Amino acid sequence: MKVTILGTGAYGLALSLMFNRNIDNIVLWTKFKEEKEMIEKNQGNPKILPNITIPSNIKITNDLDDAIQDATLIVIAVPTAFVDDISLELSSKINSNQHICVASKGIERDSCTFVHDIVLRHIKTDNLAIISGPSFATDIANMNPVGLSLATNNSETEAVIKATLQNDLLKLRTTDDIIGVEICGSIKNVIAIAAGMISGMGYPESTQAMFITESLHDIRSLIDALGGKKNTILSFAGFGDLLLTATSTKSRNFKLGYLIGNNTSKDKIDEYINTTTIEGLYTLKSIHKLLRNKEVDMPIINLIYDIIYNGANPLELITFLIEKK
Repeated sequence: MKVTILGTGAYGLALSLMFNRNIDNIVLWTKFKEEKEMIEKNQGNPKILPNITIPSNIKITNDLDDAIQDATLIVIAVPTAFVDDISLELSSKINSNQHICVASKGIERDSCTFVHDIVLRHIKTDNLAIISGPSFATDIANMNPVGLSLATNNSETEAVIKATLQNDLLKLRTTDDIIGVEICGSIKNVIAIAAGMISGMGYPESTQAMFITESLHDIRSLIDALGGKKNTILSFAGFGDLLLTATSTKSRNFKLGYLIGNNTSKDKIDEYINTTTIEGLYTLKSIHKLLRNKEVDMPIINLIYDIIYNGANPLELITFLIEKK
C-alpha cells in the first residue's frame, strides 16, 4: 500500500513519520525544488521541526504524477489557500479507486467554502475524508500519543486511513459529520487568537476557562446552524483541538493574540505576521463573511474581527464575556 502526502510543511512531515510506523511506501510531494533539496540534504527541515529526522525510505519528489501513481491514499496537507490549486491539478490525474484524506483546515476566503467542498469542486469522488484534532506537528513527529477525528461517509476510505495511520500512538475516532469537524477545525484558530489576547493582557487561567467555555457554546450553536451535529463539539476536532490551540504558546494563533494583548509594537506584530503562517487570520475574514452571508449571529467573531482589523481595544473581550447572555 502506498501513501502520498501533498505538502512538506511541519504537519505533512509529521504525518509522514506516523504513517511510516505502519507502512514503508510513503511519498512526500512539494511543488518547490529548493524545499525538496533542503529536506533531502538535512534529512528533514530543522527550521520547522528541529531534531527530527525523515527516514531515507520516505521518498520526496517534485513530480506530482510520480507522487500519486499507484497511491492508495492521497493526503492533502498544503495550506488552505492552495487547496483549490492542488485539487484542480489532481482532477485530471487521480483515478476513482484512490482515496483522499484532507489534513488542511480552514475556509476559502472569497467563496467561504470549507476544505472538503473545495476538493469536491474539482474532484468528483466519494472516497473523501477529513482528519482534524489536537495535534501539534512537533508532538506527532516526536511520537507522542495523539487523538484525531476522522470524518467520512465512506466505509472503505475509513478502513484505508485506519489501516495506514492508526497505531499504538495515534487514535482515530470516526464520525460522519464532515461539516461539524470542518467548522471546529477552522474556527478554533480564530478563538485561539482571542485566547492569546486574554493571556497577553495578564488574565489568569480562570478567565481563560470562562472564555473557552463560552466559545464552546457558541461553536456548538454554529455547527447546528450550518447543518452539522452539535455533539461534534465534544470530539477531538472540537473541544480537544480548541483546548490545545487556545491554551498553548506553541500555537501560532495564540502567540499572535498574546502579542496583541501584551501591547507589543505594531512593527513586531507585523513582522510576526509576515514571517509566520497564521491560519486564524486567514480564517477570520472568511468566517466573518460566511456568518454574514448565512445570517448567523456569532458576536465573538465580530468582536475579534474588530480588534484585529478595526483597532478595537482587546479589553472589550472581558466586557463581552461578563455581559454575554
